[in-house]
Amino acid sequence: MISSDKIFGIFFFFQICIGLMGNFLLFILYMYIFLILPHKKKPTDVILTHLTFANTLTLVCRGVPNILSSFGISPKMGDIGCKAVLYIQRVTRSISLYTTSLQSTFQAVTITLSNSKWVWLKVKISTFIQPSLLFSWIINMIIYSEIILRNVANRNITDARSGYYAAYCKTDAPHHQIVATFLSAIFTRDLFLLSLMTCSSIYMVNILFRHRKTAQHVRSITQSSQGSPEIKATNFILMLVSCFVFFYWINTFLTVYLFSVSENSWQLESFGNYIASCYPSICPFLLIKNENRISRINYIKTRIRIFSF
Repeated sequence: MISSDKIFGIFFFFQICIGLMGNFLLFILYMYIFLILPHKKKPTDVILTHLTFANTLTLVCRGVPNILSSFGISPKMGDIGCKAVLYIQRVTRSISLYTTSLQSTFQAVTITLSNSKWVWLKVKISTFIQPSLLFSWIINMIIYSEIILRNVANRNITDARSGYYAAYCKTDAPHHQIVATFLSAIFTRDLFLLSLMTCSSIYMVNILFRHRKTAQHVRSITQSSQGSPEIKATNFILMLVSCFVFFYWINTFLTVYLFSVSENSWQLESFGNYIASCYPSICPFLLIKNENRISRINYIKTRIRIFSF
């Protein structure tokens, strides 16, 4: 009979393998475009490269320790390793949220109608991408520096307690008032980015729907509306944002619960980590599915092989 811990470990293993494979493929695609096909580069490629990098770090830092602990192997990280792993987890989670929100906002501005009051932002927003990404990394690294001070290695796995608790890391003498204030500030920031993401997505869906209604008057009646670029773009936007929001809220409720109860187990924390790793695992495949340059790149490589013989 396989224990529940090992079942968790198996799920984590497959999740990490699938997620890392997707993120590596996507990262290689972007590097190929940047280095070999720079003329096909899009402004959003920089955003998605940061998202892919953050997702990869999230999967490694969340998945590997949980896989080891699920199979009864206690990760011997020490205080430094515990602080580093937990710090990277929190920073990359915020970067994933920010880059998804930034991508949604960028696309909303890109498809803004020419008579809109936001049209002036179209020509300038590309120049804001890299500085805003750099600012996001810096500010999140500063915000989560408190993890370095508050968390220590868990040397006694039976010592279930309130606050953050895992098989390899735990909160050192948590002060509930300080923790509550910190979580409230983080939640307020996240809520702002989620609201921005949601409003941008609703705006895009509205613009694309109005454009589709207009385009129907000039399209041939034999053309299927299901295959139109507008419908595909709308579906992709809704899929990406809905996927992120769904897993974000589940993980948020679990995090709040873990900090509010007087005693918790590392199994519940592992489940929260598994949920938090779902978006980084699914996201690259959604992006690959929407990437229309992949077929073109394969076509070019095929032509090169033909002419090389």
